[in-house]
Amino acid sequence: MSIKKRIITARPFVKWAGGKGNLLQKLEALLPTNFDDLQNVTYIEPFVGGGAMLFHMLQRYKSIRRAVINDINPDLIRCYQLIARTPEILIEHLKVLENKYCGVDNLARKELFYAYRDQYNSEGIHPDKRAALFIFLNHTCFNGLYRVNTSGKFNVPYGRYKRPVICNEELIMADYRLLNSIELVIRQPGDYKLVGRNLSRNHLNFVYLDPPYRPLSGSSNFKTYSNSPFGDEQQKELKLFCDRLSMRNCQVMLSNSDSKEQNDVCYFEKLYEGYNFSRVLAPRFINANPEKRNELEEIVIRNYNC
Repeated sequence: MSIKKRIITARPFVKWAGGKGNLLQKLEALLPTNFDDLQNVTYIEPFVGGGAMLFHMLQRYKSIRRAVINDINPDLIRCYQLIARTPEILIEHLKVLENKYCGVDNLARKELFYAYRDQYNSEGIHPDKRAALFIFLNHTCFNGLYRVNTSGKFNVPYGRYKRPVICNEELIMADYRLLNSIELVIRQPGDYKLVGRNLSRNHLNFVYLDPPYRPLSGSSNFKTYSNSPFGDEQQKELKLFCDRLSMRNCQVMLSNSDSKEQNDVCYFEKLYEGYNFSRVLAPRFINANPEKRNELEEIVIRNYNC
């Protein structure tokens, strides 16, 4: 009797707070109605994060011939570079980490986790090793969070997982094959606005933006993903960037929180006046208290009609 080989589908290689894995169908419903009929699309994602939307779009729409991605996190971008170009280097590093970590008891694992966290936070680590440590910490830390302190040091504690998968070789190779099925531009980590230099001149540019969310109350700024704030001034800069993309005939979709002002007016409906708005329910799984892992409304902003 023949044994069917399990087919691994390309998907995010890291856990990601605010990832869009559970919203893909809702976001897809808000794409332009003629997206299936388009040819030679350039897909652009300046805040790529874990890449749930990226992997979904590349598999679902064969009209996407080119993709441009960016993120502020240099270690995350290095992971994408390795997976897209030399996945065997990343796999080799991850196997070493996995063998050491899974070969000891729970007490030793905890000590090893903090030793690797200290190593990740130290200077002079080769970028390839840092990328592997980035994935290791993502799969072994508490809730798969990525959080840094004011000094930019990763500070999420040990996660106590019994069987963490640190080196998912099949998944990495599936991601490699997908990312190599198109022309892929991976920008160096930094200012998201630089993706504007990679717009296609001859074909449609579709831009999906998933920036750090504005707090629901608007009373604080998101500062844990990096030591650079993303407050209201940055949200206003992002809106101006969307305006510039619109002037260059890009189709733009943006996700954010349904953040309210003190008078209960939606902050983004006021900021993005003239754009189209939809609300979607998004599950949240990060809260340490399971009873608070409920659904919240998010807002989806577009410069086109569905």
